[in-house]
Amino acid sequence: MKLYYLPGTSSLFPHIVLFESGLSFAAVRVNGRTKTLENGGDYRAVNPLGYVPALQVEDGSVLTETVAIAQYVADRVPAMKLAPPNGTFDRARLQSWLNFISSEMHLGCFCPLFDGEIPLPVKAIFRRRLDNRLAHVEQHLLQRTYLLGDDFSIADVYLFVVSNWARSVALDLSPYPGLLALRKRVGTRPAAQVAMRSENLITGCR
Repeated sequence: MKLYYLPGTSSLFPHIVLFESGLSFAAVRVNGRTKTLENGGDYRAVNPLGYVPALQVEDGSVLTETVAIAQYVADRVPAMKLAPPNGTFDRARLQSWLNFISSEMHLGCFCPLFDGEIPLPVKAIFRRRLDNRLAHVEQHLLQRTYLLGDDFSIADVYLFVVSNWARSVALDLSPYPGLLALRKRVGTRPAAQVAMRSENLITGCR
C-alpha cells in the first residue's frame, strides 16, 4: 500500500492509523503547492482533486478521504480493535464521532481559520463555533478515557490530529483538560510518535 500525504495535514490521521495497524505501507510525500511527487510525478494522476490523503492498495485501486481510509485500514486488522465491528451500535457511535470531527471541527471550524482570504471578524465567528464544539467534546470526556469510553479507537486519533492544529491558529486548549489528557494518551503512543517524526512534526502533546 501507498499513503500519499502532506506533513501536518489531515493525512496524519491515516498515517498514524497505518502505523497502529502494523500493515506494510510506503509513505509518499506530496508537494502541496505544485501537486507533484518526490519522483516528479503528478499527484493529480492519483487524486484528480489534488488534496491528501489518498491510499493506493495492492491492486492499484485508490481510496480517498481520511475517514474512509482510516476505517478501511482498521477493518483490515480486526484483531487490533482500532474500530468496533461493522454492523454494531458501537461502530455507528464511532462513525458519529468521525463525522462530528470531520464536519463540525475539521472542515467546519479549523479550515476557515487557515484561509487567508477570510476576514478576521468572520474568523471570530468560526472561533466561537469551535469553542462550542470543543466544550461538547470536553463534557463528553469528563467520565471517559477515550471518545468511545475505555477503548482507544481511530476516532481518538482523528481528534488528536485535528486538535493538533490549535498551535497554528493560536488557540488555547487549557480550558479543556479532558481533551488535553486524551491528546497525551494518543500522542505518546508509539504509532503517533513514529508518524509525527516521519513527518518532521513536533511530538509534544500539550
